[in-house]
Amino acid sequence: MPASPKPLTARERARIEFTRDIKEAARRQLAEHGPDGLSLRGVARDIGLVSASALYRYFPGRDALLTALITDSYDALGDAAGAAVTAAADRDPAGRWIALCHAVRDWAVAHPHEYALIYGSPVPGYTAPEDTTAPGTRLPFLIGALFAEAAAAGGYRPGPSPAAPEEARRSLRPLLDRLPGGTPADLVVAGVSAWTYLCGAVSFEVFGHRAAIVADPRAYFDHEVRRIGTLLGIVPPSA
Repeated sequence: MPASPKPLTARERARIEFTRDIKEAARRQLAEHGPDGLSLRGVARDIGLVSASALYRYFPGRDALLTALITDSYDALGDAAGAAVTAAADRDPAGRWIALCHAVRDWAVAHPHEYALIYGSPVPGYTAPEDTTAPGTRLPFLIGALFAEAAAAGGYRPGPSPAAPEEARRSLRPLLDRLPGGTPADLVVAGVSAWTYLCGAVSFEVFGHRAAIVADPRAYFDHEVRRIGTLLGIVPPSA
């Protein structure tokens, strides 16, 4: 049997708890002032510290704290989407697609400021490091896996659409290089499009662009993602 994990020391537990307090204060700042207004000085003041110097042992600067919040947000969204797909394991790819979409929407509506941090406007002066790449690609890779499963099971039925031209294939090379050899470029295009359309629909709702147009956002969203899924070939027209 594998060895039990070594218990955390009191100092390690205290560090974890204090890091959690820092992030919670930073999220409150995001909600009140947006990412531009995030500062270690403000976070220190929010958690009752006289100066921000103690925070530098945890985050060497605002960008490091921002990166941690971005990574947490991507992971939380990926966890929500992954849990929905797992819970819908007995459904066909169309049903799992719809479950994933609703999980993404539900998380974004419940955490609008964190969603805005990862799918809103770029933060001026901040460049996300490579640390955010893996968590940031969890959602699109989940979507891509659904399309691949649908294709393997004969449930991928794209409508008439132009084949991806060579220029588009070349532009997808960074992604294709991370996928199993022989993955059809057209299937990858469908998965990337699904991710784009899903996040576009969620963003329009979260950022209030359809508030005066759509009276029942959830009902409309349900129809919308089914329609998108049908257009991209993962949802049968009869669904």
